[in-house]
Amino acid sequence: MSGKILQINFKFSISRAEYEEAVAPLAGEIAAVTGLRWKVWLMNEAEKEAGGIYHFDDEASTNAYLEGPIVAQIVKHPALSDFSVKQFDVIESVTEITRGPI
Repeated sequence: MSGKILQINFKFSISRAEYEEAVAPLAGEIAAVTGLRWKVWLMNEAEKEAGGIYHFDDEASTNAYLEGPIVAQIVKHPALSDFSVKQFDVIESVTEITRGPI
């Protein structure tokens, strides 16, 4: 099984430097989440949008993360808004051809 992909995007109202300083302490906490294989941090500074692409072992791990304390902390941050959260299955056969890290 190739796991689940989670995509979270949101708007931010602080500078990029302030954003990076705010999220830096979360990186280790996120890395320790049960069932997380990896996360890629996203930034579109021109559009004031950031987020991440996550690869989890399974849907249960994905949902546990979404319902857990890290996400609760993120969505309450006053500088973040307009959240978009999407879950995807991986199409393993063609992802392997394009060297996706599954």
